[in-house]
Amino acid sequence: MEEAFAATGAFNEKLRVDGYWVFAGGLEPASTATVVDGQGDTPVLTDGPYLETKEVIGGFWVIEAPDLDVAIRLAAEGSKACRGKVEVRPFEGLA
Repeated sequence: MEEAFAATGAFNEKLRVDGYWVFAGGLEPASTATVVDGQGDTPVLTDGPYLETKEVIGGFWVIEAPDLDVAIRLAAEGSKACRGKVEVRPFEGLA
């Protein structure tokens, strides 16, 4: 795990130096989540993750890439660094 943290830190620094960095962050375990459903008159709170799945989001990067090809290349580098899968998704309205 220490190797993954070190590699991810180096990748983060590369994103900064190369001008792609916007921000990033790690998330606490899914077991710490509180699900909020505010669709009714009174919000309903539920402990734990929204979905029970094998895979969870452990963190995220927000980058500014000139196109999808660059975003995919950076995602592959990030995936290698953090030793996990990375999903690429544009912000709504910015694609």
